[in-house]
Amino acid sequence: MQVTFLKKEQRADGDYLCIQGDWTLDNFAALEKLAGRFKQPFVAQKTQIDISGLGMLDTVGASRLIQLLGPENIHILLQANSQLAPEKKSLLGTVAQALAQAGSTGNVKKTGVLPAFFGHIGQSIEGIWQQFILLLGFAGITLEALFRSFWRPRQWRFTAVVAQIESSGLNAVPIVMLLTFMVGAVIAFLGATVLAEFGASVYTVHLVAFSNLREFAILLTSILMAGRTASAFTAQLGSMKVNEEIDAIKASGLNPITLLVLPRVLALLISLPILTFLGMISGILGGMAVCALSLDISPVMFMDIISDKVPARHFWIGMAKAPFFAFVIAIIGCLEGFKVDGSAQSVGEHTTSSVVQSIFMVILLDAVAALFFMEMGW
Repeated sequence: MQVTFLKKEQRADGDYLCIQGDWTLDNFAALEKLAGRFKQPFVAQKTQIDISGLGMLDTVGASRLIQLLGPENIHILLQANSQLAPEKKSLLGTVAQALAQAGSTGNVKKTGVLPAFFGHIGQSIEGIWQQFILLLGFAGITLEALFRSFWRPRQWRFTAVVAQIESSGLNAVPIVMLLTFMVGAVIAFLGATVLAEFGASVYTVHLVAFSNLREFAILLTSILMAGRTASAFTAQLGSMKVNEEIDAIKASGLNPITLLVLPRVLALLISLPILTFLGMISGILGGMAVCALSLDISPVMFMDIISDKVPARHFWIGMAKAPFFAFVIAIIGCLEGFKVDGSAQSVGEHTTSSVVQSIFMVILLDAVAALFFMEMGW
């Protein structure tokens, strides 16, 4: 039997629009067809609405009824009509409010390309600033935990520190030495090629020693640690966050900073200077090999020139950067691990973010240090 949901009647006191039948999901096809016939509210101003014949009502029927009658008529109906059951009034009011909010959201005026571009830049700058503040706060918490644990030897976790030194430092020795050896060889080859035009090939030794001791050894080692160790820290802590192991540590009354962060920070503070020293040696060996093969500068002469002509301050400047770079890399890796929200995708995103941030901060700090030492005349 076909149900008539809307019916117009002429009564003694005026025209009426009668609402009848069940406005529910079971009659969705008929209600959709009815709504398609009237794209806009079609109730005349002097027409009164009789809703006494309304049967069952759900959200589907309420949305179609609001579409047909219009929000203004629904509002009047809810205020003045006493024939409507309270639960139906509540449902109509809730659906009308939701549709009004959805309509206002959909009608937001689109901004132009240029305002959207500058808005995106502003949001990015704000995000960078918030990340910087968060990084400073996390660094402060870590330093506070480090100084507090320093006076409590029972809290020192030597086993965890040694394990982290092995994974982040000892296992990275081959790749660090290989990379710095090749870079040292490339610097020597380029120096020999360019300086030979001026008859100053012997100064290739100075170039190799100066660049490796002061910049390339620490910079390349730190970038490798940012890509290798910072990502490992983030992945490890992020996996623990996903598995709720960090929550279990907190529930046990233990401090995750002391238990998880400090061993990683201390391990990198110890291993990065050692790796930097090995990188310096390897880079000089690479330059020495090229000088011996291309310029006929023997290894003995090579080392004599370095010891006589290259000041030791270049070595100490390179080594002095290592603890600062190590601390920044470890802090960023651990912070991004704690920021994982509980999904495998989040682990990957924050691992990538930790690598990018670590490399950026290492290069930024190296540039600042270069400007500082240049102004100091060192």
